Amino acid sequence: MNAEAVVNKQASAKLRLTKKKLKGSNDNLAGYIFISPWLIGFLLLTVWPILQSFYLSFTEYSLLEAPTWTGMDNYTNIFTNDTDFTTSLKVTFIFVLFSVPLKLFFSLMVAIMLNKNVKGMNFYRTAIYFPSLIGGSIAVSALWRNMFNLNGYFNHVLAWFGIEGVGWITNPHTSLGTLILLNTWQFGSTMVIFLAGLKQIPGELYESASVDGATGIRKFFHITLPMLSPVMFFNLVLGIIGSFQMFTSAFIITQGGPINSTYMYALFLYDKAFKHYQMGYASALAWILLVIVALMTAINFLVSRYWVFYETDGGKSK
Repeated sequence: MNAEAVVNKQASAKLRLTKKKLKGSNDNLAGYIFISPWLIGFLLLTVWPILQSFYLSFTEYSLLEAPTWTGMDNYTNIFTNDTDFTTSLKVTFIFVLFSVPLKLFFSLMVAIMLNKNVKGMNFYRTAIYFPSLIGGSIAVSALWRNMFNLNGYFNHVLAWFGIEGVGWITNPHTSLGTLILLNTWQFGSTMVIFLAGLKQIPGELYESASVDGATGIRKFFHITLPMLSPVMFFNLVLGIIGSFQMFTSAFIITQGGPINSTYMYALFLYDKAFKHYQMGYASALAWILLVIVALMTAINFLVSRYWVFYETDGGKSK
């Protein structure tokens, strides 16, 4: 092969490589064009507000005047001088501590009952899930308020048995419990996820356990729970994140009262932002909430290796 042929061969190879790169670039460009509406919306409606909120958390800003840089003053005041911050944080942690486990337990029990081969089961599943379509709405919160006030439906039912009811949402000892009960009642989405997880458990495991003489309780603790642990972990993380952001029920039913017994963190943030127009202060509160939720999520992921089982890993998560 002479020198000219070698040069032509190299030139052809370079030309093919260039065409391949151009084709790949065109494919990438087409992909970016297709996702551009979402990408633009994500940058303008998510990333930019997050960055702006982070900046405002170091300023004094009232919407009526330009932001004034104050450094760490907002964070210092929150942690040292604001008693409402500690109150709302305490109430929110109590709410999360009780509402999340109750919701998980109730959702799992209902999912197990609906995981049966019974005639008309699809109707029962739809009927039980249907209230969850409006579970977080203002209308449901208003209905809950009417049910648990002094002259509400719940006290009427108690009166049939000769029990004198109280104002459940006006009593500081029971008001938070009504919100926890409402959050537990909104179990539909969690129940559907549990039900999908139950459908993935091989029936052969239960058959083998029955042959070995295992009771229903042993099957539940040694088959159902371990096989369902990834789904439970997923619901746990989502439940904690959602509970820390709980706002609508507290705002509509109790407005944080009585005596701040239901003064949720999100409600406190709302008051600072839209009642007192302390947008910089509210931005700092939002970032503190983000850090708290991130820490709780990280702790859950660290602890999950001791109780979450993945089939592909041959046991516990790595």
